[in-house]
Amino acid sequence: QYRANLLMYLFFWLVTPVIFLAVWSSIASVQGSIQGMTALDFVTYYLMLLPVTIITADITIHIFASKIQDGSLSSELVLPMHPVLVRALTSNLGFKALQMLVFIPAWLVLVLAFQPAFNLTPASIGLGVISLVLGFVLNFFFGAVIACLAFWTTRVFWFDQLVRFAIGTMLSGEFVPLNLLPGVLQTLARFAPYQLSAYFPTQLILNKLSPGEIALNFGLQVFWIAVFASVFLVQWRAAMKKYSAVGA
Repeated sequence: QYRANLLMYLFFWLVTPVIFLAVWSSIASVQGSIQGMTALDFVTYYLMLLPVTIITADITIHIFASKIQDGSLSSELVLPMHPVLVRALTSNLGFKALQMLVFIPAWLVLVLAFQPAFNLTPASIGLGVISLVLGFVLNFFFGAVIACLAFWTTRVFWFDQLVRFAIGTMLSGEFVPLNLLPGVLQTLARFAPYQLSAYFPTQLILNKLSPGEIALNFGLQVFWIAVFASVFLVQWRAAMKKYSAVGA
C-alpha cells in the first residue's frame, strides 16, 4: 500500500506539469509566442518546475492529521520528540528521498525527449538550492498549520485541497507562469506564499530574475516562514490544552 501510494503521488506530480507543458507549448507553437514566451520557453519552464515542486512539496497533512482524527497521536505525545517538528518532518524527507529514486530517471527521459534550453550558472544553482530549502520549510509549516486545524475541526483534508491545491495551483505558477496572469491576480500571486516554492525557485535556477526580484522573493520566503511557524507554535500550545484523543 505504501509503495502504491508513493507511485501514485509521483505519477500525479509528473503528469500534471507535462499536461500544462503540452497545452501551453502547443498554443505558443501556433501563435509564435505568448507574451514573449516561445514553445521552447514553456518546455524549459515546466521541465524545471517538475523537480522544484517535488523537492518543495509537503505531505504533513497526510502524515499527521489522521493521527488527530483516530487518537493515535496520544502514543506519540509521550515520546521524547515532537510529533510534527521531528516525526512528520523526517517522514516528509524520507518520502521525498524515495520519490527521487524513481523521479530522476523519469525526468531525465523527459529532458531527452523535449530538449529544454536550461541556462544554468553556478550562482543560479547555488541560490536555487537555498530557495528550494526555504520553499520546503515554508510548505512544511503551511501544511502543519492546516493539519493542526484538525484539533478543532477533526477533518481538514477538504480545506487543504481547497487552500493549497485548488488556489495554490493557480497562484503558484504551476497552471501558468505568473507573468501570463492578469494584472491584479499576478500582483496577488507574487506576494502570496504559493509561488515561493514553485515559480520563484524555478525562475531563479533558470536565470530569469533580476537581483531586485531575487532579494524581494527571498525576503518573502523568510517572512512567510516566520508567519506560518509562529501560527503553528500558537496552535500547538492551544491544541495541547484541548486535545482529548478522539477515537482512541
